[in-house]
Amino acid sequence: MENTPRLYDTLVQVLSQHRQWLDVRHLKTLAWMMAGLIETGLINLSSWAPFVHGRAVFAQSSVRRFARWLDNERIDVHKLYGPLIQQALGCWGRHTLYLALDTSMLWEQYCVIRISLIYRGRAIPLVWQVIAHASSSIAYETYQALLDQAATLLPLNCEVVFLADRGFADTALMAHATRLGWHWRIRIKSCFVVYRRGQRRLKLSNYELKPGQAHFWQHVHITDEHYRPVHLALAHLAENGERWLVVSDEPTSLTTLDEYGLRFDIEENFLDDKSNGFQLESSLIRSAEALTRLGLVLAITTLYLVAQGTEVVKQDQRRLVDPHWFRGHSYLKIGWNWVKRALSHGWALLTRLSLNGEPDPDPARASRNQYFRNPGPTFKVEFVNYAKT
Repeated sequence: MENTPRLYDTLVQVLSQHRQWLDVRHLKTLAWMMAGLIETGLINLSSWAPFVHGRAVFAQSSVRRFARWLDNERIDVHKLYGPLIQQALGCWGRHTLYLALDTSMLWEQYCVIRISLIYRGRAIPLVWQVIAHASSSIAYETYQALLDQAATLLPLNCEVVFLADRGFADTALMAHATRLGWHWRIRIKSCFVVYRRGQRRLKLSNYELKPGQAHFWQHVHITDEHYRPVHLALAHLAENGERWLVVSDEPTSLTTLDEYGLRFDIEENFLDDKSNGFQLESSLIRSAEALTRLGLVLAITTLYLVAQGTEVVKQDQRRLVDPHWFRGHSYLKIGWNWVKRALSHGWALLTRLSLNGEPDPDPARASRNQYFRNPGPTFKVEFVNYAKT
């Protein structure tokens, strides 16, 4: 605990790099919450209290301070988080940026809606909202504002590819992403109907696709409204028998399947929030508004630790905190391990957020042999172009 003030001072320096704070006390309380979260790995206000250094004598005073912060309607999470993620993306360059939309349930009472940046095997929150909702299935109208909020945070000169699972398969979402200038790869349900030039109307559930086959249809229309022309990637994964039906605004190929597969990294992000990291489900907070503000604590902590991990790898110091010969930890865990060791060894801590848009220089792999023995799924490929000639 004696090193916590150093971590707190570092976080205050990071958070102070924009002027959107209505009250400096909001910033300082957030810094103590982040320090407690990093030190304990738990979403628990009582567990954070012992790490606070200040005038408060009783632990309960710190707990009430955290609770008031979470209930404070003046704290606008996106206004406070936006400048930080924009700073982190300031050196992204012209590299393609992948976004993923997904939801996660808490106690079967609250639905977390999140658009995240896919980053080197994980995802970093971009915008989010928690609603009181007993299902992970939500309507387009519920999350459409998040799309516009996300668009304001992205670098101007990079290509954006938006990814979503079949629960979000909605032509309104596709049209919205197109208006924002984003490309998209969205998985659709087998109940979708497809219209192909010179062919009968087809319901995808009636289309036979054998294991190991991948068919790519260009310039087709979907749903009874004959939406656009779009492009389809239809694949049957031999490994698990799963069918992927992915619709894209651009011509499809095996690359389309690889891109859609990046969407699963957001599930790792939710796992980091829960059992694999911050233990969110152990929280006693039962308010959608407070949980949305708690999302700010999680988001900035995640961003900070991933940025720290990025810097560690960039400086070729990963093996000081990752025991694997090849990278075995996520960038978040590398950053987290670095912070803990830095506090006890007097090492430098990151004070400015930055994410690198270049390909991962040190991809995670269990072992060299396993990496080269497992090249990924192979397909028997067929292309059909239904464009007018």
